[in-house]
Amino acid sequence: MLGRIDHIGVAVEDLDAALALYEGALRMPVVHRETVTEQGVEAILLDVGEGHVELLKPLGPDTPVGKYLAKKGPGIHHVAYQVEDIEATLASLKASGLRLIDETPRIGIRGSKVAFVHPAATGGVLTEIVQPAEGH
Repeated sequence: MLGRIDHIGVAVEDLDAALALYEGALRMPVVHRETVTEQGVEAILLDVGEGHVELLKPLGPDTPVGKYLAKKGPGIHHVAYQVEDIEATLASLKASGLRLIDETPRIGIRGSKVAFVHPAATGGVLTEIVQPAEGH
């Protein structure tokens, strides 16, 4: 059902400082940068191995990442797993009794389809399910 880890989402307050660390000192190349209005973030994907680190800066304090930063501060926000069929995966997770934040996918970075599983259902870890857009 779940494939490889697609990315680790990291909430940040300052993208320039985060890039100095991840792209500079850690030498992870930037592969994509986008404002994802539907998610309320400016996001940067950096390559690491077969996956990515996704830096997330909120567009405002009332966005999910903005609220996360106010409550917990910068750090790991979520773990994302890649799937081939997000609708089938969500149906299976729901049938298993897992609490979903999103019962239908929404659009994420690079046109991917994404949905979140509530952290209360996954041992305190916000879990994202990702079906990449064709070509990614």
